[in-house]
Amino acid sequence: MESTRGKLLVAAPSLSDPNFRQTVLMMLEHSGEGALGVVLNRPSELTVSSAIGDWATAVSKPRVVFVGGPVSQSSVIALASVALDDADENWSQVMGRIGTVDLELDPGEIGGLDEVRIFAGYAAWAPGQLEAELAEDAWFVLELDGSDPFSEDPQELWWQVFARQQGDLRQLRLYPRNPADN
Repeated sequence: MESTRGKLLVAAPSLSDPNFRQTVLMMLEHSGEGALGVVLNRPSELTVSSAIGDWATAVSKPRVVFVGGPVSQSSVIALASVALDDADENWSQVMGRIGTVDLELDPGEIGGLDEVRIFAGYAAWAPGQLEAELAEDAWFVLELDGSDPFSEDPQELWWQVFARQQGDLRQLRLYPRNPADN
């Protein structure tokens, strides 16, 4: 099993589950015990200032809480980009400059804090479940760009990720927003 930790999991057009249709996930964990990630392109209507006021000015635009996935939507995960030279124990690296932070801290307590995005809920897979979905071609495993988790236009992220690919995958950038319009 090759771990998808620190990579993007991008829904194939054939993935019809409404929880994951045209989603882009950043994978936070993937081992023999299962996998966990957050959906990067599902902003909610809930503003960060109304949910977690102390973090309102620290988060990237749009300053809303994102729907990280269908599991445990009362749980909150914060992704943060930090300057690696200034990173401290209040940040847990996932890949490169991106990791998770504890929202019980004040943003000023996190060394090198640059960008933040907050997610309610997450996506999770039991042992072997993600591997089975990958074998069914439900997902593409693609390289993460450091700006993906903090996109200012998250609703377009699925198409943007495909636009930067090579070969046949690049053609998916032309996939219609609503296939019924095709």
